[in-house]
Amino acid sequence: MLTNDQQINLMLTQVRTHLAQNTQPIGFFGHGIDFLAQAEAWRSFDERLLHHFPALIRELNQVYGERSDFLEFVQSLVLAAYVSWQQRSPLLKAQDATRETTPDWFASEQMVGGVCYVDLFAGNLQGVVAQIPYFKELGLTYLHLMPLFKCPEGQSDGGYAVSSYREVNPQLGAIEDLAAVAAALKAAGITLVVDFIFNHTSNEHFWAREALVGNPLYQDFYYIYPNRTVPDAFDATVREIFPDQHAGAFSQLDDGRWVWTTFNSFQWDLNYSNPATFTAMAQEMLFIANLGVDILRMDAVAFIWKKLGTDCENLPEAHALIRAFNTVARIAAPSLLFKSEAIVHPDKVVEYISSDECQLSYNPLQMALLWNSLATREVNLLEQALERRHNLPAHTAWVNYVRCHDDIGWTFADEDAAEFGINGFSHRQFLNQFYVNRFEGSFARGVPFQDNPQTGDCRISGMCASLVGLEQQDAYAVDRIALLYSVALSSGGLPLIYLGDEVGTLNDYDYVNDAHKASDSRWVHRPRVDVSRYAQRYEAGTDAAMVFGRLRRMIQVRQGTPALGGTQLTVFHTHNPHVLAYWRGVEDGERVLVLCNFSEFAQSVAAETLIALPSLLVDLLSGQSVLVGSGVTLSAYQVLWLSVPPQLS
Repeated sequence: MLTNDQQINLMLTQVRTHLAQNTQPIGFFGHGIDFLAQAEAWRSFDERLLHHFPALIRELNQVYGERSDFLEFVQSLVLAAYVSWQQRSPLLKAQDATRETTPDWFASEQMVGGVCYVDLFAGNLQGVVAQIPYFKELGLTYLHLMPLFKCPEGQSDGGYAVSSYREVNPQLGAIEDLAAVAAALKAAGITLVVDFIFNHTSNEHFWAREALVGNPLYQDFYYIYPNRTVPDAFDATVREIFPDQHAGAFSQLDDGRWVWTTFNSFQWDLNYSNPATFTAMAQEMLFIANLGVDILRMDAVAFIWKKLGTDCENLPEAHALIRAFNTVARIAAPSLLFKSEAIVHPDKVVEYISSDECQLSYNPLQMALLWNSLATREVNLLEQALERRHNLPAHTAWVNYVRCHDDIGWTFADEDAAEFGINGFSHRQFLNQFYVNRFEGSFARGVPFQDNPQTGDCRISGMCASLVGLEQQDAYAVDRIALLYSVALSSGGLPLIYLGDEVGTLNDYDYVNDAHKASDSRWVHRPRVDVSRYAQRYEAGTDAAMVFGRLRRMIQVRQGTPALGGTQLTVFHTHNPHVLAYWRGVEDGERVLVLCNFSEFAQSVAAETLIALPSLLVDLLSGQSVLVGSGVTLSAYQVLWLSVPPQLS
């Protein structure tokens, strides 16, 4: 195991020598243009390798440092990175250089994201290109295309069971089409995001099929056991993620053996204790980056390392592996960024967020507490979360969302809730009942997901519009949608719109008629594009037009207000349990005070609470002046974005 800088420098010399011997860098490529290109490729790669190699070794050493073949593993990994760097296009290399000098580009007020399934929203990848004018109309500068790589027909967990990272789903097109989409989006100023599903593959992946028949090159890419002895030992401490799918963490194969499947039985967990697995996945990562993908959504980050006697979640080795992947990217695809998907305890979520691990992260706590505040009409937990858990390290940002492809889980910390006298378990039961219409007076029309009567656990499926009451034409439904997205768009970080929400798309209950989807209620909020609603987005008086108009206005204001860029936020205490407020912007510049009423009744903020403000401010959303000197009254679900000039803030 490496213990000091001298040993790391010695290994660096050995690795560079091995690289020179196996690639014939500068001096061996011949003459002319090829010589110059290869020489430049080597020079720039070598500079990055010299800079990042110590960090790479420190991370890999935590996982593989005791192995006798550690040097050979590192040599193989660096060689693969160099081959990828040679294949990276001049356009992407220019982007690398630009973004290295602007590390906070993703936190600009210009950044507004959208997310969709290619087939459901656009038909295929060529259809995505055809939708670019709409994306620009809405104001998107970031587009996450949901899993689009080759996967099993039928049940594929919505594409999260990958059969090949170098082929797209044939129904969507070819890998060349994905590269064309990336180029077209880049030309339109839109960042491309795709999923990097690196915890598992499908059982149809080449590696899995070879492991199944005993190919020694792939036998250790997965956790496969001859009997229940080891699986029983692990199952004693791990939690069931999809109890409706299978008990424990393992599924039995046709030959009687058992394979680790954290999620569905057709999703085999990768074995990262085998360094060859890491190298293989690093190559897949760099291949995707070289297509022109800007950001990888790192799927299921909490589960990638297994250790007997633990819950096999959020282990130190998992963080080391992600940081190692990140460092490989700094060397061979420097502008590639990571976005973590960690639906775990709030304290664990933030552990994945740093400039050398995942620069971006979903904000599941804010998402869950937005829905909590709608149900309770109280902002206590949301205000607490913004005050304690919102601000992040430099060069990182939250991705703030209202809905996504997945279920809603109540991820608040019980200890946080207890400070307000709230019992976490009982409160989750209330929220589940409220959002699946089992609570009298609820406006929501959600569907339970993974309802477990033994543990009381349940999560919520449903489109935003159905969850806020639009399905039954509740009078406040449009206001609730605007309220939720107002927080996502103004609270700091990168806001994300689940496409369909912006025109009030409702639940799709037809999923139960598809045998491949009927057992997974999350398909209720994965509808095909509602063409009629999009056609109505400018028809006055329609739900679609009211929702689209409100969201489009907020996006325009955000993109024209530098104070709403960046990530930092300061809570403003309104002393009204129903009104959330926070400051955005910097002390010596323009600031914005955001006020949000989470109640269907008018709510006031007293004059003495606002005494430090000038008596007259402008609401950026409406353009109207607001007299605050004698206090402010917000109507049902009203939102104000009050501009405060520098000299007055």
